[in-house]
Amino acid sequence: MTNRMKILVAYDGSECADAALDDLRKAGLPPDAQIKVLSVVENWLPPPSGLEIIEHIDRDQEYLALARRGGIRLVSMEPGWDVKSESGAGSPATVIIEKADEWGADLIVVGSHGHTALGRLFFGSVSQKVLHEARRPVRVSRGRIEEPGTPVRLIFGADGAKGSKAAIEAVAARKWPAGSEVRIVNATWATSQITSNHGGGPIITWIAEEKARVEKMIDEAAGKLRATGLRTDVVVKEEEPKRLLMAEAESWGADCIFVGARGIGRIDRFLLGSVSSAVAARAHCSVEVTYDRKER
Repeated sequence: MTNRMKILVAYDGSECADAALDDLRKAGLPPDAQIKVLSVVENWLPPPSGLEIIEHIDRDQEYLALARRGGIRLVSMEPGWDVKSESGAGSPATVIIEKADEWGADLIVVGSHGHTALGRLFFGSVSQKVLHEARRPVRVSRGRIEEPGTPVRLIFGADGAKGSKAAIEAVAARKWPAGSEVRIVNATWATSQITSNHGGGPIITWIAEEKARVEKMIDEAAGKLRATGLRTDVVVKEEEPKRLLMAEAESWGADCIFVGARGIGRIDRFLLGSVSSAVAARAHCSVEVTYDRKER
């Protein structure tokens, strides 16, 4: 018997959190998924007095009610989802990651920004902290205004790395509505861009081998996705990976970009750093970052 998918949804009652919930309509989640809605009371130090303890308890109840509100919204979207609500206290990103680990969540869902100005000042965006420190798939959800009946459109960032393969597995395993589309996007480097600063010879051979390996992976991925009923096409261009992914997503009106957690290829990691982090921070649509299970 297949285990039911477990999804931890961070919810703070903000507009972006509501948009994150609405975005789950187009996330391909199974109709029997288990979802835990978590609202976190931001708390840095233990309350020092009895009065403040009472106030803290009141805030816990307030945030539990907030989580339940998010849960009601999810149930109205998909009655088959098994939705529970929970509150926590502490640094929001840390609590989200700890709760996800304790529960064994298959996916963490966060909005594109944290709720409190104080938290953003000290920690940066809650979503970015979760993305950087969690060692399980994270979906940074952003709602989009679109015409009714528009098909679900997905961008898959292909690089042949383990994280990229995990992204394909995630897309293929979901329950997408009929007519859904996926575009496999691969950003390649022109040989001249590399060798002009790093020499020729062996590196040219390395680049050729990398391209052949990625092309094989793209062909296999396209076949696997088409077998699930997804309409699939491929875009390969010599362009900076994060720019290409975001440009394709915006021009095509994509609902989500799926990328591996380790960037877009070994060469690109050497030259650019983390592509997945940049895309998650700057894309106008949702971004789901996946991990190879062995990397957790």
